Amino acid sequence: MNAPRKTPSILESFNYAFEGIIHVLRTQRNMRIHLVIAAVVLVLAFAVGVTKFELIALLLAIAFVLIAEMVNTALEHAIDVATTSFDPMAKLAKDIAAGAVLIATAAAVAIGYVVFASRLADPSGRLLDRLRDAPVDLTMIALLLTIIVVIGTKALTGRGTPLRGGLPSGHAAVAFAAWMAVTFVVVDSRHRFLISSLALLMALLVAHSRVESGVHSVLEVAYGGMLGALVTLVLFQVLR
Repeated sequence: MNAPRKTPSILESFNYAFEGIIHVLRTQRNMRIHLVIAAVVLVLAFAVGVTKFELIALLLAIAFVLIAEMVNTALEHAIDVATTSFDPMAKLAKDIAAGAVLIATAAAVAIGYVVFASRLADPSGRLLDRLRDAPVDLTMIALLLTIIVVIGTKALTGRGTPLRGGLPSGHAAVAFAAWMAVTFVVVDSRHRFLISSLALLMALLVAHSRVESGVHSVLEVAYGGMLGALVTLVLFQVLR
């Protein structure tokens, strides 16, 4: 008699979900292309100063395309397991799934055109002033880009799981990205040195905890910290 299957913990459930994302990134070229375009769209959205509702529309469009691509991949794998020879119905199912991705992509392109067309046609807008007035938005973009880079790197290296081990340390990357963002956001405060130092201390404690617990090596944590800090630094230097 088979033993009952153990219910996965919350952490294991998140790991399984991220492993699915990484598998699609590692094996599907279109998913990698979609992710790069998503990163470019997020940066461009901030650069042209989209409204909150426009940003919501863009995020939903991005999510719609990525979800459709992942469902398409899952369906293809399921069909390949179920069939050992050519089946016209299996081909039709794959074609329908691919068509769903095409529709999602076309809708995303249409939304992007509606959001960006008028702004890109008017290059005389005061871009730098908008960037200076919205450090919180820039911080969000920096953290999202850091997470995207971390997931992409883990997909390429194939080491560890998304939330445990591997190169780089995602926790350290996000912690040091947050430190760098805080340093830029409070630049006009008379307490900026103290606030930046406290943020750096928190980032170092996060990195130390990952090494102390044996989840990451010093190299993996150092790489993650440098990655997060550099991504955020470059973004603020270029756009702020």
